[in-house]
Amino acid sequence: MMRYMLSVLVVLFLGLTGYAQMQMPEDQVDWKFTVEQNGCDAVVVATLSIKKGWHINALVLPEESFGIATTFNVQKSANYKIIGKPTEPKPIRKFDAVAGEELDYHEGKIVLRQKIRVNSEKDFDLKLDFGFQPCDSVKCLFPYEESFTVKVKGCSSEDAGKNIEKSNSPDVAASDVEIDNDSIDTNSMVIQENVSTKIVEKNVEGAKDDIANMPIWLLFFLSFGSGLLALITPCVFPMIPMTVSYFTKTSKTKAKGVSNAIKYGISIIVIYILLGTLITAIFGVDALNNMSTNPTFNIVFFFVLIIFAISFMGAFELRLPNSWANKADAKADKGGFIGIFFMALALAIVSFSCTGPIVGYLLFQAATIGGVAPIIGMLGFSLALALPFAVFAAIPGWMNSLPKSGGWLNVVKVVLGLLELALAFKFLSNADLALQTHLLERELFLAIWIGIFLVLAFYLFGWIRFPHDSKVENLSVGRGLFGTFVLIFVFYMIPGLWGAPLKIISAFPPPMSYSESPLGVGYTGVSVQKESSHTSTYIDGMHLGPQNIMTFNDYDKALAYSKSIGKPLMLDFTGHNCVNCRKMEQSVWGEPGVINILRDSVVIASLHVDERVELPKSEQYEATFPNGRKKFIKTYGDKWTFKQISEYEITAQPFYVFQDGNGNNLSNGSADYQHHSNPKEFLKWLQDGLKAYREIN
Repeated sequence: MMRYMLSVLVVLFLGLTGYAQMQMPEDQVDWKFTVEQNGCDAVVVATLSIKKGWHINALVLPEESFGIATTFNVQKSANYKIIGKPTEPKPIRKFDAVAGEELDYHEGKIVLRQKIRVNSEKDFDLKLDFGFQPCDSVKCLFPYEESFTVKVKGCSSEDAGKNIEKSNSPDVAASDVEIDNDSIDTNSMVIQENVSTKIVEKNVEGAKDDIANMPIWLLFFLSFGSGLLALITPCVFPMIPMTVSYFTKTSKTKAKGVSNAIKYGISIIVIYILLGTLITAIFGVDALNNMSTNPTFNIVFFFVLIIFAISFMGAFELRLPNSWANKADAKADKGGFIGIFFMALALAIVSFSCTGPIVGYLLFQAATIGGVAPIIGMLGFSLALALPFAVFAAIPGWMNSLPKSGGWLNVVKVVLGLLELALAFKFLSNADLALQTHLLERELFLAIWIGIFLVLAFYLFGWIRFPHDSKVENLSVGRGLFGTFVLIFVFYMIPGLWGAPLKIISAFPPPMSYSESPLGVGYTGVSVQKESSHTSTYIDGMHLGPQNIMTFNDYDKALAYSKSIGKPLMLDFTGHNCVNCRKMEQSVWGEPGVINILRDSVVIASLHVDERVELPKSEQYEATFPNGRKKFIKTYGDKWTFKQISEYEITAQPFYVFQDGNGNNLSNGSADYQHHSNPKEFLKWLQDGLKAYREIN
């Protein structure tokens, strides 16, 4: 049975990482080919999603380069005329010390385009050749090349040169962007009205962009650390010596005792991995992510954390039904591996009051990442939980060094309760931002956190006590230091009530613009963008945004204003609950040079994809996404989400794009947190956008 359970774990690991054993080039890139057609004018589009950690070479490489260029060639035919050359986004250029040359390559999601003019009145098949060579940081795989066929609609002579009239149908994304082979932003995908699209896909939905940028390995270590924290709670810590002693005393040999303890640890791991697998299977990856940004779910999770926090502080004890533990105990009496497995299950049930809040928070964090994250999270947590049982069974003498159970365990529980209480208000803030109710603005949020952490500091110093606490006769060094750091943190947060940015915790409280005094207490002026140097007229639709920069929250108003004053429009696809958006705004937008351009040289449209305010009934409609999925567009968040996905096929935020006053994307491409979180990189992108705007005006 022991070998069987080890085999199960091996299969689990292989299922997650086995693809690395035989790496095929086609496994590193997902692609789909479409045709965007406007009468007799058409564009063949290749949408590529390159797996994280990999890249492919550009279409055009330096003459002396040893790399193999990516190919996207439409075969010649009498049915159409090829217009110009295929276009690609601006490649990343990096000097490679091993190759001794500059490398031009692409990573992430990109779009290649080839414009054609249809000559045939009948529908026909268009053939194209597509090839690439994927490389990572240490190696390149062998090249991949294949021919594909896509359907193209014929056009009559009457259709030649005409644009399709605008349709009132909301089933496709509206776009007034004229396709220009020379200046089009090929890092975006424009979906035009009544586009006839036939898809040849390797993967129907392509590779979904990361919703959260936390790497899986970081989630694993965060979960492992949480498991270590769970070990020192009153529900788990006393069980370690009791369980290890049971195995060593009831086993005939030391080897048998160690074997039983290892089985016990493996059982704990299997139980929690099954929990993560079950959560993923029941709700699905997309559902978990939608829940994590849903205001209703955030409010529910707020109340759940409040209940757990109050329980941790000693008001009452939360337990799963006693019948569950009794049944597990009854099964444990059977002996053998089955008995050991149910002993582990009994531990999981009995310790729920301490581990439940930690497990719940980990699953919530994993939901924002998606994929196998819930399984990885539970693997890290359970591994830390199971490790001591195996280690102390193998070396029983080490148990003598463990601190004795006592009042300090309750201190750990109360501290966790206060931290849970603080985190609870983060989830309530998420819901408040999404609904734009302004009930929990920045000042009130910080006041709540200051109060909670002040209570935590007083508790650590022994000045206040909770139920089940004993009187603090002597303050330990560790407790004193921890209390001191908590008090310092409280002093750090206090200036935030008067407008200090608080960069260390910028991802937690609401943004500066979502406060009672957005410009800081005592500020009497209003800094708005001006129509000219001689007027300070307030502009309809403007709001105070990050870094006290005036922004629009409506695309159409921002576009009209951009055209009227002759400045480029910067689309800022963001989210009220987007952690990386807050980091970008706090650490990049305010830097010298960057803030000057954002404040004085561009018009910003901040489009919040998670805003739950409903659109007017007349503006609500059913839309069809590029992958064919239909969704009813009911809120402003739905509207901006659909715009971002349908026009750019990107789901991650923040995501920035430059446009001219007519809504055409400029040639500087797009910017995001992953590639432009360095102020110098973002400044360069802004300068390229201004240059591109000047070239066409």
